[in-house]
Amino acid sequence: MTGIAGDRLDGRFARLWTASTMSALGSGMATVAAPLYVASQTDDPLTVSAGAAVAWLPWLLFALPGGVLVDRVDRRRLMVVIDWVRVAVLAVLAAALVTDRAGVPLLYAVLFVVNTGEVVFRTAAQAVVPAVVPRSRLERANGWLGGGTQIMQNMVAGPLGGFLFVVAAAIPFAVNAGTYALSAVLVGLLAGSYRSSPGAGGRRSVRAEVAEGFRWLLSQRLLRTMTLLIGLLNVTLTAALAVLVLLATDRLGLGSVGYGALFTCMAVGGLLGSAVGDRLITAITATWTVRVGLLIEAGLHLALAASRSAAVVGLALFAFGVHSALWNIVANSLRQRLTPPALMGRVGSTTLFIAAGGNCVGALLGGVVADRFGITAPYWVGLAVAVAVIGMTWRVFDRATVAAAYADPAPEGRDTPAAVA
Repeated sequence: MTGIAGDRLDGRFARLWTASTMSALGSGMATVAAPLYVASQTDDPLTVSAGAAVAWLPWLLFALPGGVLVDRVDRRRLMVVIDWVRVAVLAVLAAALVTDRAGVPLLYAVLFVVNTGEVVFRTAAQAVVPAVVPRSRLERANGWLGGGTQIMQNMVAGPLGGFLFVVAAAIPFAVNAGTYALSAVLVGLLAGSYRSSPGAGGRRSVRAEVAEGFRWLLSQRLLRTMTLLIGLLNVTLTAALAVLVLLATDRLGLGSVGYGALFTCMAVGGLLGSAVGDRLITAITATWTVRVGLLIEAGLHLALAASRSAAVVGLALFAFGVHSALWNIVANSLRQRLTPPALMGRVGSTTLFIAAGGNCVGALLGGVVADRFGITAPYWVGLAVAVAVIGMTWRVFDRATVAAAYADPAPEGRDTPAAVA
């Protein structure tokens, strides 16, 4: 195997970025179209809300074993197979919708398969990035990937998916199948082998390999702290967003358009953070990127808890969007820099599992706390947690520790694509 030539983002990254961005567009359209279809079939709240469970369940069931699979096989080929499987099931759903043979059970079955594929695909994609990107450009690459997803999934897919669903219910799902097909072709064009090591294989049990990745992550103070922070802060953030619609209507006096505009503020902030992330992180250092981000997290909960101004809340969500993009760039880049190639899939999937667990707990907690203690209670809880987190972790992200992580050479055996004549 050969190292990555040059110090730039080349055609391989362009193909990976295009595949990721187009997949995000298709996934976003399906995410919008699915609840619209369910609502057109039934007004039962339990049936409608079951869609959220279908979306999150694969992350809890398959994130950890998915990481083992990513570390055992060629990651590029695995991504291609996953994409074609998703093309097939979405084509079946689109055909059933066209012939009026679809139903809610079929839709949920397809979404379960698609989201199961997304769990493994995302882990594999994160493990592939260091193989196609120079070490010095990981921040820029992760910023581009995050920015493409932000534009397509959070800004374009919503209105486009809703419009196409009105034209015909099958169209958003058919387009989603097309984006996965394009992704499969582009990823398939990545030259070389993307196996973690020549001898990687399934000689041990899945449980033993999951435990190995988990133990390694626990042994790394910096990555361990960031992973636990992501899980914990996801609890409070998801709890906050779960009841945001009630805060927007009852406290801020916003209608449906104003409520949607709050998410637009966050998406625009995320896009800006993705666009300038690598330069901003270089200018202020990763240490202060993380520390300021924690302060912004606390500020968001304070604004949501105390302010009655839609402008203040919108500005806080915009700042949070910038912080979220920068945090993801730093977290992904540090994990890619520090993790040995043979563990890349399992460490990444453990992070996804903990993050998804935080989302699930937060989704339930937000409604319970608001119902019992009032609509602003989840935000005061979030503020208290954020302040406690700042106090406990401020020293973990000191400049010397983070600088050492950036200065360390790539782990021995960094998985780079094999040279192709």
